[in-house]
Amino acid sequence: MKPQIRILFYSILFFLYLSSTSALLSLAERLATDPFKTLGCGFALLNIIYAFFALKWNVLLNIVSSIAIAALALFLAMKFGDLHLFSNLDPYGIKTAIMANAVFSILFWEIVYRIKLKINSKN
Repeated sequence: MKPQIRILFYSILFFLYLSSTSALLSLAERLATDPFKTLGCGFALLNIIYAFFALKWNVLLNIVSSIAIAALALFLAMKFGDLHLFSNLDPYGIKTAIMANAVFSILFWEIVYRIKLKINSKN
């Protein structure tokens, strides 16, 4: 995949992460569930859709990498939000965690993509 196309896909994924967070949180509130579980499932679904449309790998690799990336990115985003790096701009760390989640997921997708390229080049 050309770098320009990957950047376009990552930009779309970044926008989807930022725009869907509030919708997923309101869904968690309506369903009276844990917001972290709802966010994790929602981000995993976004990642699965991204994997099938953009990467087009085999089904098992798409699903496993999507769920792993969603869980790891959400976990790291929550830890990053707890650091209170931008306490004067974001006192509760919510915006920081949302942005970190989007950035971490894109970084992990790029890592998985590079690993997959390296494996394919050996074969």
